[in-house]
Order: sequence, then C-alpha cells, then structure tokens
Amino acid sequence: MNTKILMMITALFLGLIGVTLTFMPQEVAVFLNMGSDQYTEIATQLLGALYLGFAMLNWMAKDNLMGGIYGKPVAMGNLMHFVVGAFALLKMLSNITMHWEYMVAFTVLYIIFALCFIFLFVNHPKEKTEN
Repeated sequence: MNTKILMMITALFLGLIGVTLTFMPQEVAVFLNMGSDQYTEIATQLLGALYLGFAMLNWMAKDNLMGGIYGKPVAMGNLMHFVVGAFALLKMLSNITMHWEYMVAFTVLYIIFALCFIFLFVNHPKEKTEN
C-alpha cells in the first residue's frame, strides 16, 4: 500500500472539513439544523481546528514510513479517528432524515479510510526502495 497517497488524501479530506467548520460555522450549523447560538459556533470552530490539526499532521507525516517506530503513533491516531467516526456515523444513519445522501457518502468515506488504516496497522511496513 502506498502510504504517501493515503496520507495525502486523508490530509486533504480532513483539511477540507476543517476549513469548512472553522470559517463557516454558522452555515454548517444551519445546514445541519443544529441551531446557531454562540456555543454551537465556537464548538464548531474548535472541531474545525481539530480537523485542521489532524490534516496538518497527516500532510507532514506523508513521507514517513507509516507503521514503523516513528509512524506507528500517527497510524494509530488515524485508525482510532476513522474507526470510531465510522461507528458513530453508522449509528447516526438510522435516525437521520435531512441530508441523508451527504451523510451516507461521508460514512462510506470514513469506512474506506478506516479499512485502509486497519490494513496499514496490521501489516508490517515496507522499506522504501531506491530504483
């Protein structure tokens, strides 16, 4: 598995979510029918900051050997994020009535990323070879 591509894709995915939540918290709250008070806005912005931080971590770690001694914590953090997120999204899908098509797509992406990081975590890393 080419971990550089996986890390780049997840960094872009998480970065897009982070930018959206950070700079458009009111619009996201209205879209998801969450209400639009100041607490929802700051919670949404803080969540966006978390996503941006995770995106930056993945982007900066893309050239490292994932699963090795230095890449194992990054792989584990991503594994936990995507597995727990996939389970939470799957649970939510049974009760959702608005924008279900977006949430299904979001859930499928989380499941795909979770499976990739499970595969990465259980397999030994391959050394980079020079051509």
